[in-house]
Amino acid sequence: MTAQTPATQTPAAQGGQRILYDGVNLSFGAHHVLHDITLEIPGGQTTCIIGPSGSGKSTLLRCTNLMERPQTGRILIGGDEITAKGTDIDRLRRRVGMVFQHFHLFSHLDVMENVTLALRKVLGLGREEAEARAMAQLEAVGLGGFERRRPADLSGGQQQRVAIARSLAMEPQVMLFDEATSALDPELVKGVLELMTGLAKTGMTMVVVTHEMRFARSVAGQVVFMDKGRIVEQAEPDRMFDRPESPRLQHFLDQVL
Repeated sequence: MTAQTPATQTPAAQGGQRILYDGVNLSFGAHHVLHDITLEIPGGQTTCIIGPSGSGKSTLLRCTNLMERPQTGRILIGGDEITAKGTDIDRLRRRVGMVFQHFHLFSHLDVMENVTLALRKVLGLGREEAEARAMAQLEAVGLGGFERRRPADLSGGQQQRVAIARSLAMEPQVMLFDEATSALDPELVKGVLELMTGLAKTGMTMVVVTHEMRFARSVAGQVVFMDKGRIVEQAEPDRMFDRPESPRLQHFLDQVL
């Protein structure tokens, strides 16, 4: 089943939210994971972050919804400093959806219950409204008719679509994807990437950590290359992939293209 372009109210209707990282540093003990990250994510565009494993890409995403909190520096979303003391983390996570490598679905709940749980518990929606919103997103990701199935009855690609629908149902202003296709069998990757491509076209601000270079080239407004916790290069896709400036990026591309 081919996924449709998500018919969510969140992206262009609400306007893309710019993200700004201003001198962000994070260490785990003696290990300096993020080194003075300064980066602007333009609103309404897709930014793809590429780089070798352990370069800090996923950690940067986790800082963006305060799953990790930087020791120094600031992160602003739409002009609001989320790293300021007293930030309401629950409210922040309603604005910032995140899709992980692993699906994190509740195995004892059916698809509808997985998507509506946060709508009811976090947003306080009634059952009827929550299910209507969930159904709209399930249909948008190509899973109309799957709402009463359990996660174990779905393929990996279908489970990832449920996870995406769950995030979109919260009507976020920003979507973060952390290697969302890397746990999928190769034949399931295409459908999820098509869904993400359709979402990008709606004008949602998206930050995508990915190893899918073709996706990054075709969908991203900018590509950021990280290595050893630092931003080495950032540019539009054609310049990044066709005319890399640093030997480190050239070596990386030689290995993955």
